[in-house]
Amino acid sequence: MAKDKYISVKESVSGFSFANLGLFTGFADGIYNAVYSLVILEIFRSSAVVGMYVALYSAFCMFVALFANELFRYFSKAKLFYFSMLMLAVCYAMMSFSIRPSTFIALDYTTGIAITLVGVLIPLFMSDFSKNIGMAKLNARYHLWLNIGALFAPMIAVSIAGHFGNRAAFFASAVIYAAGWMFFKYFGIVQEDKKARPVNPRKTVRALWRNTVSFFRRDGMLRAYVVNFGYYSLRAMRYLYVPIVVIENGFSKETLGMVLTLGIIPYIVMSEPMGRLVKRFGARFWLTAGFVSFAIFSAWATVATGWTLLAIFVLWQISGACMESVHDLLFFDTAKKSEQSKYYGIFRTSVNLPNFLAPMLAAVCITVFGATSAVWLVTAAVGVISTMVLWSRK
Repeated sequence: MAKDKYISVKESVSGFSFANLGLFTGFADGIYNAVYSLVILEIFRSSAVVGMYVALYSAFCMFVALFANELFRYFSKAKLFYFSMLMLAVCYAMMSFSIRPSTFIALDYTTGIAITLVGVLIPLFMSDFSKNIGMAKLNARYHLWLNIGALFAPMIAVSIAGHFGNRAAFFASAVIYAAGWMFFKYFGIVQEDKKARPVNPRKTVRALWRNTVSFFRRDGMLRAYVVNFGYYSLRAMRYLYVPIVVIENGFSKETLGMVLTLGIIPYIVMSEPMGRLVKRFGARFWLTAGFVSFAIFSAWATVATGWTLLAIFVLWQISGACMESVHDLLFFDTAKKSEQSKYYGIFRTSVNLPNFLAPMLAAVCITVFGATSAVWLVTAAVGVISTMVLWSRK
């Protein structure tokens, strides 16, 4: 597939311009995620059903990512991004009102399409405009803004939810995405329109299958996929089970809030320096440091209790911060720029698939060992396996 042509764009626009979009996406998603599970619980009234719903939602987003390349055949990246950001603003605004559960779920899945496309497109834009900056620095800047949003967003979300109800917080996300849409519009990007062609479902599925096979046959792509899958598996398990384990160990929700807030600080502190440190030591060094240290902390967490356990939950965020800016660099270092739009949607499924599989593996461990802390055996194994794949010759 030919690379999209940029007919015009403001001279001041660089890869950092797109990395700065992390301020909007991180802030909006942070507010949304803070109340999302509570709203879903209000609808289904069962934490078990909430888990199943989230797993199905993640599977849906994975399929959207798989078909992203087919959308790039018919629409320019700029038009898709305009549409996706506007869709998020409109749908989140509608979700903020007290509406029927069926309508809410329909809007939720619609935003799943848009948010998946935004997650695919921002790194592609950064790559297109990286020039001599390098993806390591751009990733560092992007994740810095994401983490700043993650630090302040929950407090704002809780404040809005306390005064106006949980769903009202979605309106704040809508406003932020609308601001992000205007910020992107300021870049003045115009891309060549693509000729509309009739869609043949059979050809689309065959093209997707060939693209997937081609992706995994490329040297280094399987390694890049497994490493990214490992990073997001650790992230998914952390988000899902740290709150449960903290409460089960007798700590208050206030203590949990303190642990989660302290856990964001390593990401903010390390985001900007990581761009320079990766150039000096290489991405593989930091990925190894992150996976190995996380595996060690995970093994320790299976037996730790009390304040020691809380300290582990904060310290292993340093392990995550070591990997955050570099977990997808293996893809960008391996794929040619002309191939990145073609393959990134497939690669991006390594973000959604862990949200579906990791909780299932955790459920097996809890059933076998009879304790929630057994889930850290899974994260320890993921850390070890990811390290082995990272250093494998093939």
